[in-house]
Amino acid sequence: MHVALISPPLPSHLSTHLVLGEALVALGHRVTLLHQVEVGDRTLPAGIQFQAIGATSHPRGSLAPLLARTASSKPWSVFGVIADMARNTELFCREGPTALRDLGVDCLIADQMEPAGGLLGDHLGLPYASLACAVPMNREPYLPLPTLPFAYPGTERERQIVQGATQVFDLMMRSQGKVIQRQAQAFGLGDRRTLDDCFSPYLQLSQCLPGFDFPRRAPPPHFHEVGPLRSPAVREQRLELEIDPRRPFVFASFGTLQGGRLPLFRRIAQACRLLDVQVLIAHCGRLDPSAERRLLDDGATWVTDFAPQEAAIARADAVITHGGFNTVLDALAAGKPMLALPMVFDQPGIARRLERVGAGICLAPRLASKARLTQALGAVLADPGYRQAAERFVPITQAAGGVSAAARLVDGLARRGLDRAS
Repeated sequence: MHVALISPPLPSHLSTHLVLGEALVALGHRVTLLHQVEVGDRTLPAGIQFQAIGATSHPRGSLAPLLARTASSKPWSVFGVIADMARNTELFCREGPTALRDLGVDCLIADQMEPAGGLLGDHLGLPYASLACAVPMNREPYLPLPTLPFAYPGTERERQIVQGATQVFDLMMRSQGKVIQRQAQAFGLGDRRTLDDCFSPYLQLSQCLPGFDFPRRAPPPHFHEVGPLRSPAVREQRLELEIDPRRPFVFASFGTLQGGRLPLFRRIAQACRLLDVQVLIAHCGRLDPSAERRLLDDGATWVTDFAPQEAAIARADAVITHGGFNTVLDALAAGKPMLALPMVFDQPGIARRLERVGAGICLAPRLASKARLTQALGAVLADPGYRQAAERFVPITQAAGGVSAAARLVDGLARRGLDRAS
């Protein structure tokens, strides 16, 4: 059977889809990633094919500005990101039907953040699974969306604030909402306006670990929290550093898009020097050699572009993160406490969930002075409660099933769809 991957062009989302695609190839499926041409420039796992679309609307040179807007720290850049999301949805809905028919696709894996996947699945009569690479966007009354920086509401006043903030979020997302509505009507699917309106009625997969998200009263019956989707090959990687076992070791990373925040990294390095802590900073190719030297002068023990993240976290006593979901999941899976510095999009919402489970301390980057970083990191390292809270998720991760469980569920969905069509 032929499975197509429908994802935003963001590295973290694409990586998650490709890991699942790799597992489906191992089960005997044909897998194709459908996207604008530059997305196909990345190295794909063996057996996964690529089909380019959007030659006119999304030519070469259009991806870098999109990623720059996503990485920007300027508050108004979010409107550019939303416009980019709307244009991507337009692209998939405009060119996706023909491409998917020509490819002979039998099943879709549709990212929750790309509503075109659900619209295409329903329009073409294909079974599809919704994949939440980030904290699930499934709505419930008074439950804060991951994109909102709120703790779980405990009072009526707090619930009203969440409801009002959700309405503001919908207003901000109006440009994409209009695209969803227009394309749904063009496909004869009725009135749809939100991401949630495009989620699969057949199968929904989440990287979230059970117990990390806010409590849900009525999750869909076909909703599965399988935990982080990681390639088995990643677990074979090693961190080749001579770490002094007598001193704490910290791994610091701001993910693939936020690694250029040199001033914040400098304050982290300075705080680690004050605490006599070894720190490995991974900037994901966002800093030049002169910036790396400054970090070493400030107190960083090692600075690199990329590090084997799971291997680094496995040896760390604590993790400093931007609150990106993949890094948080990797730290919880390894039972490591965190100092989270949430920056954009769903990261503040992830931070609120991290605080709720007690596995770390969260600090707004604008308030993260050297003194505050020193105090917060010192507390994370000294207080065993943070580590114990993180360690609770080690057996939860093992029981959730990961990529093998997700692949089995998609395999079953694809086969049931084929049975209905035959």
